[in-house]
This record gives sequence, structure tokens and C-alpha cells, in this order.
Amino acid sequence: MKATLKGRYDVDKTSAVATLTAAAGDLRLKASATDATFSRGPSLDGLSFALEKPGSFILDFNVPKKDVRFQFMNAVRVMEKPVSFTYMHMWRDNRTAVDCSVAFDPSNKVAVNYALATGNCKVKYVYVHGAEGRTVMEPCYDMSKNAWDFAVSRKFDGGDAVKATYQTSSKVLGLEWSRESKINGSFKISTSFNLTEKNKAPKLIAESTWNYDL
Repeated sequence: MKATLKGRYDVDKTSAVATLTAAAGDLRLKASATDATFSRGPSLDGLSFALEKPGSFILDFNVPKKDVRFQFMNAVRVMEKPVSFTYMHMWRDNRTAVDCSVAFDPSNKVAVNYALATGNCKVKYVYVHGAEGRTVMEPCYDMSKNAWDFAVSRKFDGGDAVKATYQTSSKVLGLEWSRESKINGSFKISTSFNLTEKNKAPKLIAESTWNYDL
């Protein structure tokens, strides 16, 4: 059994999520609770359960909302190219989305996300630069907004990584620094700037994650 504790801190709200994962053959059982579950005494707020088989399906039940999320994944080869499919459905909101990605080679991949209810469609191109794959560029075109989003990330020795994002529709610039460590856990610090609001302070968020074997 494994336990994960994740804390999130920003100027408006501080939250925490604890997750217990147990393996049952090819399946994994997960139970998650947030700080809202215990802040006012034991309650159903923030409580969820999931049953998943990695690479095949996820069934996620949100207890307070009485909502179920279905997610099914599969991968096939078309003309010797790996093609991955993901089908997601939110039962209560009746929302359905389909993801499809095609890897042409280790450095080039195209991914499409389509929301059936709204017709929103996003097309993303992923380019991995260099033999070690440490630099990744991801331009994404949102057809519903007729706008581009851009992301560039870089990994370094020691588990450090930096990422920059820019949304042309909202003119929001995001910067992120993260570090992965098997001993001290992982943490991430991110900030975002709305370039149209020059007098507004940037939003700053810090996240820490610890993993334990029980």
C-alpha cells in the first residue's frame, strides 16, 4: 500500500489532499480525502474513491457530489505508428471528451482533444528536442477560441524542471519550477501574469508532494 500527501499553498487558499493506494492484482484501489473532510469533523466533503487498471480504465466516484467519472484508454498501431485513445465521461454533468494522439517518431507527436457536448476541439503538436528529450515544445490550437497556446519545458540534472506557458486568448504568461526527489518528495512553485493587468500582482502557488510505502 502507498500513501501520498499533497499540500497546495497560495495567497487565497491553502489545501491538502491525502491518497491511499492499494494493489489488487492488475487493479489499483484509491481513496482520497481533502482537508475539508476533517476540518469540521469527519464528513463526506472532499472524499472520493477510484478503481483503475493502468493503461485500460479508471472509475472515479466523487462521494459528496454523487458523481462518477468513467475513463477508458487503449492503444493500437496504425501503419506502424502508435495511436492512443482516451474516452472520458462525467455522468452527473453528462460531459464527454475524447483524446487521440499519434506518435510519428520519438520526437514528434500530435494530440487532439474533442468535447462532444460543446464541440470544442484542441490540436496540440509535441516536439521533443535532443536525444535525451529534455526540452519539449508544445504549441496548441484551440478551435473554439481561434487562438494559440504555447508551452516550453526543460529538464535538468538533479530532478529540476522549468516550464513556461502563454495563452494568446487571455494573454496570461505562466512560469513554473519543479523538483522531483525520492528522498525529500517533490515540490512545485508556479506563478502567472496577466499581461493586460499591469497593476495587478502575479498569482503565486506552491505545491509539495510526499510519497510513502506502508
